[in-house]
Amino acid sequence: MSIPPPAATPQMPASAQPSPRVSGDGGAPPIAPPQPRPDPALLARCKADVWRLLQATPGPDTAAALHAALAPDAQWHVAHPFNNLQGAQAIHQRLWAPLQRALPDLERRTDLFLAGHWASPPEGFVGHSPAAVRGEGWWASAHGHYVGTFKQPWLGIPPTGEPVALRFGEFYRWEPADEPGRDGQQGRGRITEARVLLDVVDLARQAGRPLLPPSRGLDWLVPGPGPHDGLLLDAVDPAAGERSMHLVLSMIAGLFAFDGKNLDSMGMPRFWHPQMMWYGPGGIGTARGVSGFQRHHQAPFLHAFPDRRGNGHRARVAEGPYVASTGWPSVVATHAGDYLGVPATGRRIGMRVMDWWRHDGQLLTENWVLIDLPHLMLQMDVDLLAPLQADA
Repeated sequence: MSIPPPAATPQMPASAQPSPRVSGDGGAPPIAPPQPRPDPALLARCKADVWRLLQATPGPDTAAALHAALAPDAQWHVAHPFNNLQGAQAIHQRLWAPLQRALPDLERRTDLFLAGHWASPPEGFVGHSPAAVRGEGWWASAHGHYVGTFKQPWLGIPPTGEPVALRFGEFYRWEPADEPGRDGQQGRGRITEARVLLDVVDLARQAGRPLLPPSRGLDWLVPGPGPHDGLLLDAVDPAAGERSMHLVLSMIAGLFAFDGKNLDSMGMPRFWHPQMMWYGPGGIGTARGVSGFQRHHQAPFLHAFPDRRGNGHRARVAEGPYVASTGWPSVVATHAGDYLGVPATGRRIGMRVMDWWRHDGQLLTENWVLIDLPHLMLQMDVDLLAPLQADA
């Protein structure tokens, strides 16, 4: 696939501030000014409370940790087949307990962790989310793998008796405590909502039970960021997060330039490093460079869903050189062409998606992507998990 020479790359030195309005190509909406900077004390508390929960889940005290960290009516929106869970008890019994029985030595290995306060850009600006979709407030996001020895079946996937790595993506909505604790200090906040995607397709591949045709891209243990700096536990200069968000929104604005025929019309090389890495989910795989991304994901995706459009995002936060975003669904489209071996159905679909981006100061260098493919396929009349259940 021919890629034209990149246009001038966006220059983003450390001292630069994002311009208040930048028009995208092809009449794209402008980019809104940066949001008001979050209260650093609340940001630190959000990180501490969420990180405390992550260190205890999974573990022997998972149930107690959930009860301590969650609001009583906390809503957990999880990849299919778990979908919607409410309250610590249901989350533990239906999600965590079966997974820990299947992998009794389960441990969390987190590669990315960042947080921020999300407020949708105003209507008419890039990244605007309708009120019915967005979840404004404090969010923390994590990406990595659950690692353990696969000893018992899980979701019908047969155990291997060997180590496996279940890729995860998580977004946690946090609300500060209303009143001080007994010691007069501000009490812990509560997690009121979570969005969780699990790469079940890739786990089944590791177990020798592929649910989809071989990935176009590379199937492997998706790595963390190249600089190994993805755990943003301490305070970060808020200006760095503003520059990161601006670059991602500029790239998204470039997508508006698609002419419906030529992928090059989007001008993506202006925003991506020549050696960028795109880490897709099992069934799609990893690609390197813009041309690899176009071959392995973008071209097949647009062939199958030519009228795709963004549906708004539940949350999008940025810290340092990282941006995290999720939508539920993030994309809506018509299934008009073959996708991952499934012929066109003409059905309307919605995609649960998570993205994490990293940049090097000028260009985007890495993009971790998770899609709830079992849920997507169910909307296309294919139950990926049914054969596993039949054989269980």
